[in-house]
Amino acid sequence: MESVESKIKKAVSERERGELLFPDDFRELGSSEAIRLALHRIEKEGFIKRVAQGIYVRPKISDYAGEVMPTAEEIAMAIAKRDKIRLVPTGVYALSALGLSTQVPMKLVFLTDGAPREIKLGKRSIKLKKTTPKNLSAKGEISRLVIQALREIGKERLTDEEEAKIVTLLKEEDQKDLLHDIALAPVWIRKIMKKGLNHG
Repeated sequence: MESVESKIKKAVSERERGELLFPDDFRELGSSEAIRLALHRIEKEGFIKRVAQGIYVRPKISDYAGEVMPTAEEIAMAIAKRDKIRLVPTGVYALSALGLSTQVPMKLVFLTDGAPREIKLGKRSIKLKKTTPKNLSAKGEISRLVIQALREIGKERLTDEEEAKIVTLLKEEDQKDLLHDIALAPVWIRKIMKKGLNHG
């Protein structure tokens, strides 16, 4: 009889390298305990790498860098997909995602409608903070980041240069989404976001 281990190995090799693997992905192949132990053994062999607790990957291979591990961002997105939760980047992470800050945050903070938790990834970590549905109902990829980034900067500290950059970014946003999201923002942020609307 084929072992849980070899079944998992087979399932993993059918997937693309770099795709994140969760124990749940293999639940048809055995009991959760058997799967956990099998993943642990396959990791010890070096067939897969452990990214964080309960998250594994078969790294992509690059000609230059050798094994390429998934980024913290990719891990956060994979967790959101697995748990069917919404995530909105916040704080310094929202600033760097928009290119307003060159600082690479060691801690990625997301607002979520899922369970609050922190996931350690070596030196970096992902923190999920529970929030109200209103904070997650922004539709635009850019405008929802803008709301969080402006909150992080603060009304008094916002420079003209930053505002101009934000308005330029917002002009790329889908107008329907932008209109929808303006209504969700605090008043001072609303005024800035309205400048991103392409009138006429």
